[in-house]
Amino acid sequence: MSTAQNKVPIPGVAALRQLGHFFAFALEVLRFLPRRPFQLREFIHQTWFIASVTLLPSLMVAVPFGAIIALQLGTLTTQLGAQSFTGAAAVLGIVQQAAPVVTALLIAGAGGSAVCADLGSRTIREEIDAMKVLGVSPIQRLVVPRFFAAVVVAVALNGLVSVVGVLGGYTFNVLLQGGTPGAYLASFNALAQLPDLWISEIKAVLFGAIAALVAAYRGMNPKGGPKGVGDVVNQSVVITFLLLFLVNFVLTALYLQIVPAKGS
Repeated sequence: MSTAQNKVPIPGVAALRQLGHFFAFALEVLRFLPRRPFQLREFIHQTWFIASVTLLPSLMVAVPFGAIIALQLGTLTTQLGAQSFTGAAAVLGIVQQAAPVVTALLIAGAGGSAVCADLGSRTIREEIDAMKVLGVSPIQRLVVPRFFAAVVVAVALNGLVSVVGVLGGYTFNVLLQGGTPGAYLASFNALAQLPDLWISEIKAVLFGAIAALVAAYRGMNPKGGPKGVGDVVNQSVVITFLLLFLVNFVLTALYLQIVPAKGS
């Protein structure tokens, strides 16, 4: 009796295979980025769509996020007798951490899930196969414009969330905790530096790229018809969240090691 059919699958092999396929897909997307013709109309349409589904939720999340950080840090600094540093701590926390994370979660949860569902529905309707038969690359035609759109919207939203979050934190600190506007702004000016903004924007670019790549990869590989499309949408959101938190930890650790604190 042949034992080839009785082999027990090794745990983790399927996950490693999927990871390899994802990296191959990402490299293929990067290979098509500089190629022409660029689908400008599709890019504009996708940019507007992703911005429309993420703009309002971003603003609604940014204000309480900034307020919570300001209130928590204000309470802590008051207990430690360092209330004059509340502004710097709150602003740096919002710009370096809160704004990129909020942006990434909304890009992945709202924009990425829509991209995954759109590509998944096209795949099960065999539109992707039809494009390949006609000699049209679905990656260049569909994935690349969505990739650029997610990155552009992520960068813009990150800046918007940073501004709104800082204003929210400033307002709540001054109005509810008795902080003075001059001390809040002076501490921020004394400790903040330009690289803090750069690392925030770098995170936004990488987070937008990761969200777009994961959503596109899962959307172009659904299984099981319409139910499979729903499954890959859920999977893309969960996988993106895990990758984003991992990348955020790595970038933050590298930044704190490479860029010295202001005044140190």
